[in-house]
Amino acid sequence: MKILIVGSGGREHAIAWKTAQSPKAEKIYCAPGNAGIEEYAECVPIRAMEFEKLAVFAREKEIDLTVVGMDDPLVGGIVDVFEREGLRIFGPRRDAAILEGSKAFSKDLMKKYGIPTAAYENFDDPKEALAYLEHAEFPIVLKADGLALGKGVLICNTLEEAKEGVKTIMEDKQFGSAGNRMVIEEFMTGREVSVLSFVDGKTIKCMTSAQDHKRALDGDKGLNTGGMGTFSPSPFYTDEVDAFCKEHIYQATVDAMAAEGRAFQGVIFFGLMLTEKGPRVLEYNARFGDPEAQVVLTRMKNDIVEVFEACVDGTLDQIDLEFEDNAAVCVVLASGGYPVAYEKGYPIHGLENFKGRDGYYVFHAGTKLVDGEFVTNGGRVLGVTATGEDLKTARANAYEAVKLVGFEKAYCRGDIGKAIDEV
Repeated sequence: MKILIVGSGGREHAIAWKTAQSPKAEKIYCAPGNAGIEEYAECVPIRAMEFEKLAVFAREKEIDLTVVGMDDPLVGGIVDVFEREGLRIFGPRRDAAILEGSKAFSKDLMKKYGIPTAAYENFDDPKEALAYLEHAEFPIVLKADGLALGKGVLICNTLEEAKEGVKTIMEDKQFGSAGNRMVIEEFMTGREVSVLSFVDGKTIKCMTSAQDHKRALDGDKGLNTGGMGTFSPSPFYTDEVDAFCKEHIYQATVDAMAAEGRAFQGVIFFGLMLTEKGPRVLEYNARFGDPEAQVVLTRMKNDIVEVFEACVDGTLDQIDLEFEDNAAVCVVLASGGYPVAYEKGYPIHGLENFKGRDGYYVFHAGTKLVDGEFVTNGGRVLGVTATGEDLKTARANAYEAVKLVGFEKAYCRGDIGKAIDEV
């Protein structure tokens, strides 16, 4: 098979790495890709939002399956464009990707179908939002309705902070058009857990659990980022939690989307909060998480191409997902100053140290090749990942792996997976 992967980050590198292990994958392309992905795929200079160009490329190269890693093209309707051209593609159509594309839609869906989530209200008018806040309980959560690179969520402890948050989102448009609409929701406390799942429109098969670290600095301080590290599995995601979620959240979401005439095919990412009252949905994503994919896919036993095809063909019920009885930890090596201002173009050293080292992986996120040398080209540069027989071993291995690679002004959190010490 000829396979095209759409995207350019660490998630797409992990997908390319896993896809390359399939005996079905004869040739892999990635658009636009990055320097690390070139080890497994031929990168082509077409941007992820250039749907027509991508479709023309897929026809010319006789691509058998396209896999979309990023949220923007999915929400923008790339799957619809490809399907109109008779091209096979893995991912939700535009009307289903709205599950991530609009927080207001997803909250309304959960309310309508009784899927447990935080209490909330939607607002189109900042004046109405401000009036609502006058009588709200704090802390409270403000969310830009649309896509905001995982950064459009503000936790406000006081009324003054919340008023400033409304201004930031809806008036100053710090998150662009994503802030045309806003969700104000109840602040929930508990452990955050991520569960990714494959869906074929009717059947859902969940992957192993993971936990993300969103804040830039140790101790969950600093600004929100796209993710500074992950570990899998989560020791807090118990069999009891899993049973509850399967009954009240996972299949219920798939059934709700089908009932709305928006059958979902692809990956649903369930962001969960394990509260004292039970699991609640924090958010949905319509694709693999980043860096969750890096720890989940390194533990996955299945031929991922077979799973992609089952989702497209509606035969996912015939697939048994299997994962290694081990653990994985990913530590993101970022450019100094991320997620605000940072410099690019620093040479990366030590990548060769990962060659032939079993259980040690380095997934490129923001890199490029300049005169044959890998250099930094983004905020999150590398996802340094390692496996181990248990979480503590995997964590130790991941931080050992971090020492093998580096670049000027590199930084990472030192407490990824520290929560496992509490178990």
